[in-house]
Amino acid sequence: MTVKPFLQLLQDSKPPTVPPIWLMRQAGRYLPEYRATRETAGGFLNLCYTPELAEEVTLQPIRRYDFDASILFADILLIPQALGQKLWFETGEGPRLTPIEKAEGLDGSDIMSTLGPVIETVGRLSKSLPAHTTLIGFAGAPWTVATYMVAGRGTPDQAPARLLAESQPDDFQSIIDVLVEATIEYLCAQLEAGAEVVQLFESWAGSLKGAAFERWCIAPVAAIIDGLRARGFNHPVIGFPRAADHDMGDYIARTKCQILGLDTFADRKALHRDLPKEMIVQGNLDPLTLVEGGAALDAAIDAIFEDFDGRRFVFNLGHGIVPQTPPEHVAQLVARVRNR
Repeated sequence: MTVKPFLQLLQDSKPPTVPPIWLMRQAGRYLPEYRATRETAGGFLNLCYTPELAEEVTLQPIRRYDFDASILFADILLIPQALGQKLWFETGEGPRLTPIEKAEGLDGSDIMSTLGPVIETVGRLSKSLPAHTTLIGFAGAPWTVATYMVAGRGTPDQAPARLLAESQPDDFQSIIDVLVEATIEYLCAQLEAGAEVVQLFESWAGSLKGAAFERWCIAPVAAIIDGLRARGFNHPVIGFPRAADHDMGDYIARTKCQILGLDTFADRKALHRDLPKEMIVQGNLDPLTLVEGGAALDAAIDAIFEDFDGRRFVFNLGHGIVPQTPPEHVAQLVARVRNR
């Protein structure tokens, strides 16, 4: 049987000499082949919803770098679209949605009629990826997705969603509840189609504190993972509460995620000291250090190894690859991780 380093890490109690490696946004604009495929697709949503093209861009970084895991190419805002919210992408500016303030009008009864092509992509990848490569599915966590749904776009401080959650908590809870159920259904379909691990992207966790973090970040993610388990899917889950400066012990205990994704500025030494020894972490190289390359990149990689000495970890970035990243620096990164 072919060994999959990513899955093997989860099964073994001791850290391997070489950790598994993959990178968030490893399929993206830094690759010329991605840009060519995106142009062929004629638009970002067309790329997400055309299985043969989404499969192709997912495979492109695997061909170049032979990462240990491949993450499905899609977008966290496909769920709002499947629920009936209008979604489009403005060139050079990012996603736009028709803003909402309550769950009225959201229909979760048939989301797979929209998301079916994404599930087809998962099925294709489960057959076309190399035998040693783990397939990761994903979704946005409810708080993060809701911030876009309420504001109609990305915002610097997520103020529209925070204000709605404070002033009309029942209405905001109704949005979160719809997202929890839709996300369970979506991730179950991905796992059924061949995904072996799933990641929940909580990109805007850092904008919540105290009881708000517990209610809007921890509780929905815990409900999703519980929902997967109740449906018989015991696959590993990566939680990624980006920029959260809270005690991660409560997040781990409540959500029961198997891997904790760390953002760029997470205190690795403190987390290594304070987290349970059996907890696997993922991260957290600064994407801008990857842009810089050279000796600075090598030193940053070595520091991660030193800080996580004795702990099982997945080598990754603290956020996604940025478009200006030279592809040769990614090759340098992979070589350094595997040949230290």
